[in-house]
Amino acid sequence: LKSYPPTVKVYTRTGDRGTSALFTGERRRKDDAVFAALGTADELSSTLGLAIAHLEGTPASALVPRLETVQCLLQDVGSNVATPVGAKSQAKVKRTRFDADGFHSSNLELWIDELSPALPVHRAFILPSGGHAASTLHVARTICRRTERALVPLLADIDKETFTFVNRLSDFLFVAARWTAMKQGIAEKIYVHPQGRVTEYDK
Repeated sequence: LKSYPPTVKVYTRTGDRGTSALFTGERRRKDDAVFAALGTADELSSTLGLAIAHLEGTPASALVPRLETVQCLLQDVGSNVATPVGAKSQAKVKRTRFDADGFHSSNLELWIDELSPALPVHRAFILPSGGHAASTLHVARTICRRTERALVPLLADIDKETFTFVNRLSDFLFVAARWTAMKQGIAEKIYVHPQGRVTEYDK
């Protein structure tokens, strides 16, 4: 790893007045919807990093390369979000185009279809559980859903494939969490009504 040269500072002080810059150079308040979405996607990637730490060296470690790929793609999602499609600099818009052919979303579907058949069938709602790695993936899934919600106000300013990818990613993370619990031999917990009544899912 290269270290920062002495002349390069990690801090810039440019955000000290409550604004930050998009990739286009436009400055907006830090509570703008764009930065809410970027921050949530960053939180998601960080949580995936924690999940990877729990997965390494376990029977479910085969997921690690896929999750690392997702982390990289989330960086690309961020670039797309930080570059509104109507920006003056169309060169930057073109540079940050995300998944124009839908490959990454389709690939997530392939991963889901690959992992799903081996999963045990439950006739009740599955609670976030299954050990450290699986539970962390469930946390990532919920943050992914929050990222999706944060993108809704920006739908006119981002590539539609960006939203599709994030939507599909939460499905993959649910399956990945269940698969991890299975591979690690840790039982998932299921919903049990306090009075023992069946749920609509059970009927």
